[in-house]
Amino acid sequence: MGMVTVISLPLIFFCILLGSGCFFFKRAKGRQDFRTNPQVYGVLTPPSGAATTSSPSLQHAKPDTGVTPNVQD
Repeated sequence: MGMVTVISLPLIFFCILLGSGCFFFKRAKGRQDFRTNPQVYGVLTPPSGAATTSSPSLQHAKPDTGVTPNVQD
């Protein structure tokens, strides 16, 4: 039983130390990324030298069925 404790406890402590180290390192890196490269929501504009393409086709759009819902007051 003593051998199990001698092997298990250092392994448990190492895993906890490794996990917390990775957590705090990635947290700091994520905060740094957020400060230097803020997220932009919406349609992205192409780079200045990129060739422009035509707008995407509407093949996957839901067709208008013209049916109105039955609403009762």
